[in-house]
Amino acid sequence: MRATFALTRYQLALLVRSQRWLAPLLLYAGLLAVGVRAGQPVLDSLGIVAAALLPTAAWLVRSCVTAEPQAARHCAAAAAGAWRAHLAGVAAGGVAALLFGCAALGVTAGVSAPRSTDGSAAVPLLPALGAGLCGVLACALMGAAVGALGNRPLIRSRGYAVAATLLGSVAALALGASPANAAVTGLVSGSARGEVQLPWAALLGAVAVAALAATAACAVAARRE
Repeated sequence: MRATFALTRYQLALLVRSQRWLAPLLLYAGLLAVGVRAGQPVLDSLGIVAAALLPTAAWLVRSCVTAEPQAARHCAAAAAGAWRAHLAGVAAGGVAALLFGCAALGVTAGVSAPRSTDGSAAVPLLPALGAGLCGVLACALMGAAVGALGNRPLIRSRGYAVAATLLGSVAALALGASPANAAVTGLVSGSARGEVQLPWAALLGAVAVAALAATAACAVAARRE
């Protein structure tokens, strides 16, 4: 466990130094600039914050698991095990996405109106923030799962990996069975009713999916690298 934490810190430092975080951040900021406006109902805005984070998280995970040259990856695999080295990259991308999401959550809550979609009912801000945090966590985890399954070592071709990451992000948001879809839908439907519902089931589902995706990717990495 200590080795995994150390490798995750290393991957985060590598992400910061390489500036590969900048393009996903610009994507996230651009999506929020288009979708979020001051004075909008808070739950609707938080739904957009969560949904936009999913492709951002997938991109960040891709940035982390592909950042090192092959020789450096082999050194990390020899020192701590290929599966730990790969898990650290996935975890670093997820942590970076969560930091982006939490920052956006705070800013959005500050500029949004604590009202229902039609403005007829007041929405308590702190419970709304709790629901938004659950949505952000669910979408960050699902984005990390997409990034883990759509890139090396499962898909080595850069073109196919980019396409798989993009299509996986769309599917994770659009499919009704997806925990990310359930979390975002819960926020938006709660805004329509003027009620706050914490999407616990969606969050637990996202944890399970992310764990399975990371396990699969790490198992393949242990065999191939």
